[in-house]
Amino acid sequence: MSDNSHDQHEAHTGPVKTPKQMLLLSLASFIIPVFIIIGLVFYVTSANKPAAGAVDTEKATAQRIQKIGMVEIRDANRPLKAGEEVYKAQCAACHAVGAAGAPKFADAAAWGARIKQGLDTLVTSALKGKGAMGAQGGGDFNDVEIARAVVYLANSAGGKFEEPKAPAAEAEKK
Repeated sequence: MSDNSHDQHEAHTGPVKTPKQMLLLSLASFIIPVFIIIGLVFYVTSANKPAAGAVDTEKATAQRIQKIGMVEIRDANRPLKAGEEVYKAQCAACHAVGAAGAPKFADAAAWGARIKQGLDTLVTSALKGKGAMGAQGGGDFNDVEIARAVVYLANSAGGKFEEPKAPAAEAEKK
């Protein structure tokens, strides 16, 4: 009976019979996948791509030497915009909805303390920026137009400020 059990044990052994075969099989199980991965990476990255510097050289040169700044020439004699126009173009995006803590248009409670500080303080805050509001000076509108928008906003909430006149109009009065 012992011979029969030994025969059954031999039938269950694997294809590896010697330690040398086990060593070769172990090495092959690590080396073959590495070469397969290297081959796949090479296949994926070997698409036809232009060599470095071979792209449209005129376009690349134009991008490298493009202008840093621009000079914009405006008509100094153009008629100044009214406060409402400037408000709609520049200020309404935040002040109409109260974005980022901006006091809403015609909200007397929110504007009350600000109006008490005076027009000069409000205009300075608008031109130089305050809190989340960026500086408005130097943009699409000149300082007088921004001041007119400030007056329009403040007067909508109960302020009694007079809309600033154009600088040329003030010079003519003197």
